[in-house]
Amino acid sequence: MRVLSYNKKAMNQEKRICSFCGRSEDDVTLMITGIDAYICDDCVRQAGEIVKNELDFRQKKFAQTQLELKRPKEIYEYLNQYVIGQEQAKKTLSVAVYNHYKRLMQESAGDDVEIEKSNIIMIGETGTGKTLMAKTIAKMLDVPFAIVDATVLTQAGYVGEDVETILTRLLQAANYDVDLAERGIVFIDEIDKIARKGDNPSITRDVSGEGVQQALLKLLEGTVVNVPPQGGRKHPNQEFIKVNTQNILFIAGGAFAGIDRIISKRINVQPLGYSASKKEKIEEENILQYVIPTDLKKYGLIPEIIGRLPVLTYLNTLDEKALKRILTEPKNALIKQYQKLFEMDGIQLTFKDDALDYIVKKAVEFKLGARGLRSLVEAVLNEDMFQLPGTETAKLVVDKNYVDKRLTKTLLNKLKKAS
Repeated sequence: MRVLSYNKKAMNQEKRICSFCGRSEDDVTLMITGIDAYICDDCVRQAGEIVKNELDFRQKKFAQTQLELKRPKEIYEYLNQYVIGQEQAKKTLSVAVYNHYKRLMQESAGDDVEIEKSNIIMIGETGTGKTLMAKTIAKMLDVPFAIVDATVLTQAGYVGEDVETILTRLLQAANYDVDLAERGIVFIDEIDKIARKGDNPSITRDVSGEGVQQALLKLLEGTVVNVPPQGGRKHPNQEFIKVNTQNILFIAGGAFAGIDRIISKRINVQPLGYSASKKEKIEEENILQYVIPTDLKKYGLIPEIIGRLPVLTYLNTLDEKALKRILTEPKNALIKQYQKLFEMDGIQLTFKDDALDYIVKKAVEFKLGARGLRSLVEAVLNEDMFQLPGTETAKLVVDKNYVDKRLTKTLLNKLKKAS
């Protein structure tokens, strides 16, 4: 383009109008002309800032897409800082995540060998750490992360949420940056709640069970999905964002209540003859360690969705020893969090060992798991967090009697009635 710059005071020809802001040459310092187009000096400066900001953004985005992949042992060590116990699950998850993101790097390198996705399914009682592990992995990798509840999903065309709304949450976590979202992690909670009602295909519409499983298949395997930006139901006039799920890691989790009976029935068949005396002793307290994909099929997951969640792992039930460690050892341990909150008010909070033992005992008694520990500690300290800030109190010591008194007054009676 031939560009000529000139000063408005030196021109005696017809007034020019800036093609961008619409101001005439009388209202600006300098007007630049091209072929049938004009731009003023103010618009040039603004355009320069836009170009600079866009280049900075692209450079930052490029840096974000250069994933710093850690090896399985490094991922495992990072998980150890936040997750107590669950050694097998942490190792399985570390390897699966490592292989998944190696696959992304291999695709960008243009290798001929195609590596399939390693989506994961975790089985374990509520409060055993399924969500925490997935969240911690995403935090370590610095990738977008979304948690969705499978119980609200229904087959397309029925009351509820379409499965595509899963990706709306991920887009929101990625600030609507599609490229970032396409290498994020989605945790689908309560996957067991969409199990079909029996081992046989449904003869009637199972819109919140088998229908949802069928709808999830393409998402899990990898496809381009039209996602409503704000979620909700789809309609023809709505604008969509196209998201490719090929490189999104899906982690499914569920309690699968009752699956222990399916496992027991399978492994407790008494063999005949000499082999009976050499049968491996079954650990009935930790029956989930024997789970196999066939058990999930009997529970109600369709074979196709089991095939798209190839990495299967389990989480042990947390005993009192593990729960006590959860209270005190991790980086974000509950006791450390509350001590910090009180410290910000100039109060030193101390928990005696018998107080921790009592809290843990109640968590096990009412089957609250690790998630229930916060409710118990909150019930113990709530009155103090209300009364003490702004007073001259400098120290608070919590023992077993103190815990018993607070819990009996606030929470335990409710739990007893509920159980």
